[in-house]
Amino acid sequence: MPEHVAQAVWRGDAMGRVASTVIPSGHALLDAELPGGGWPCQAMTEVLLAQTAQAEWRLLSPALAQVVRQGGSVLLIGPPHVPHLPGLSREGLRDDRLIRVDAQTPSERLWATEQALKAGCVSAVLSWLPQVRPEQIRRLHACAAQHPGPLFVFRPARAQADSSAAPLRVLLGLGPCPHPLQVQIVKRRGPVLDQVLNLPHWPVGLMPLLPPLLASSLPAPSRAPSSISHTASSFASRHPEPDTHRRPHHAALDRTAAREPRVLS
Repeated sequence: MPEHVAQAVWRGDAMGRVASTVIPSGHALLDAELPGGGWPCQAMTEVLLAQTAQAEWRLLSPALAQVVRQGGSVLLIGPPHVPHLPGLSREGLRDDRLIRVDAQTPSERLWATEQALKAGCVSAVLSWLPQVRPEQIRRLHACAAQHPGPLFVFRPARAQADSSAAPLRVLLGLGPCPHPLQVQIVKRRGPVLDQVLNLPHWPVGLMPLLPPLLASSLPAPSRAPSSISHTASSFASRHPEPDTHRRPHHAALDRTAAREPRVLS
């Protein structure tokens, strides 16, 4: 087989190559299983939500914070709830770098997403599309290839059975403490991964509310690794812009944190 042909061939039992830039997710366990070691730019990533608990912010905030710190901006299209800006700010997502488009209908969300990708004026696009057809996914995937940053599309977990042109699909849910995030890679350019990844990541604003024994079992907050900072910096520079025996309930913790300005402000 000629060398140039061999380089273009991907074997299904090997991790695929990523032609574009990647942004490390900030979760070491997840990066080890993502082709290229992070979220792909110039491509669509589907995040399938097992429940509506805003777990997508816990998953993506480490990566998006890297982009924001380097002057990038993040576009939100049709989020189901108004983002809690003080809480996101604690995660490194400054409110002056977040842009929300309050698109209501599926057609409005699709149109806004496509126009944002074609304009290329933001660093990352997040679009909530609970109702979208396979041919519309293919169209967005083609548009994403022309956009310099990542595109994240959020769909319900039942869409896992639908065909999709997205090269990367992950199923996201909330798990038991002390590992609040559970991620399963449904589709990737690489071998099938049946393992569910438990990611120990709690929002910064909730850490003071956790039982002491639980909080002590979690990794201490630290500065982002230099490799993450370097990748995000190079990307953004090109595209500026109290019962300890009971398990805490995620939604209750989120509501409590939102009511406590001394914690989140």
